[in-house]
Amino acid sequence: MPVPEKQRLPRQVKALGLVSLLNDSASEMIFPLLPAFVTSVLGLGPEVLGIMEGLAETVASVLKYLSGWWSDKVRRRKPLAVAGYTLSSLLRPFIALATAGWHIVALRAFDRVGKGIRTSPRDALLAESTTPEMRGKAFGFHRAMDHAGAVLGPLAALALLNLGRLDLRTVFLWSAIPSLATILLVVFAVREPAAVPKANAPVAASPAPDREKNRPFVVFLLSMMIFTLGNSSDVFLVLHAQELGMPVALAPLLWIVLHLAKSLFSTPGGALSDRIGRKATILLGWAVYALAYLGFALANQAWQIWPLFVFYGLFYGLTEGAEKALTADLIPPRLRGRGFGFYHLSIGIASLPASVAAGFLWKAYGAPVALGLGAGFAGLAALILGLGLPAAKAGE
Repeated sequence: MPVPEKQRLPRQVKALGLVSLLNDSASEMIFPLLPAFVTSVLGLGPEVLGIMEGLAETVASVLKYLSGWWSDKVRRRKPLAVAGYTLSSLLRPFIALATAGWHIVALRAFDRVGKGIRTSPRDALLAESTTPEMRGKAFGFHRAMDHAGAVLGPLAALALLNLGRLDLRTVFLWSAIPSLATILLVVFAVREPAAVPKANAPVAASPAPDREKNRPFVVFLLSMMIFTLGNSSDVFLVLHAQELGMPVALAPLLWIVLHLAKSLFSTPGGALSDRIGRKATILLGWAVYALAYLGFALANQAWQIWPLFVFYGLFYGLTEGAEKALTADLIPPRLRGRGFGFYHLSIGIASLPASVAAGFLWKAYGAPVALGLGAGFAGLAALILGLGLPAAKAGE
């Protein structure tokens, strides 16, 4: 049965989804292998992983605000999206040449610079390419394609490691192929919106109504920051699996399972937020996260990690599309770029202490303490969001 025209995702959404699929295919040929590369090849400890991921995401998040603000100012989204994807794609393969801790930290940070430049303008492009009534589905589809790329990337890495008998550095170099395809697609397939609203358009004269109107967005950002303080990099979950006895060669397969679950759950999760509301969907996702992290903290055998990763993927499916759709709902179009910038910046501010703290707690007290802390922060964030954000229909 054909899908009615009004329910079909626009061509722009599909093009941006394919760009993310290719980009993540390249990125995820490297990322799940970084714990082994850092600890085994470079001989460094888990605290380096924490510093690397926290710094990388913080750098990216600051740039996400600046690029969003600039895209509102110049009323153009595509040039920044192209620049960001191109920078990451060109620099990423050089991780293969790293020989010291500061090399890997710097290269990972520069890779995330590209992410910082492209993300907010791209999210604004997505929001401006669909209607509020299917905005959650559009963002969910984009995340599904992103995670599908994170399935294809580790599959390629797994084949190169186990069938091609290549070492880690050579596998990292092969990521240049999907990286080049990403650049070509974003240049030729993505279009600039017909008209981006002016950032300096007239606003209400009275500041009091504006402050009141901004309150839901501020509550949302606060809850996101609290949640992120307990949400350390997923690279620690791969490290935990290895500590429980999972072979390094299976790390890409574990990453595949996680991202396959994310991809399968993302479009339905985003569409659910269109039906029952963003707030309810996010709270449900955070409850799943808290239960998953408690499960990781209590796990004591490697086989237990597999079903936990599938369940953990449901958290992403319920929250990623809904959070971005809620951001678009709460911010007027003329400020949408910087609205997404604030959203990403808030997450980034909390990401550095989250991952750094997890790394040192992990080293001092072990995985159960570091992971259990994440579940506690999720509960506190859910309380703030649940009590502070009024319920509203999707798109309002």
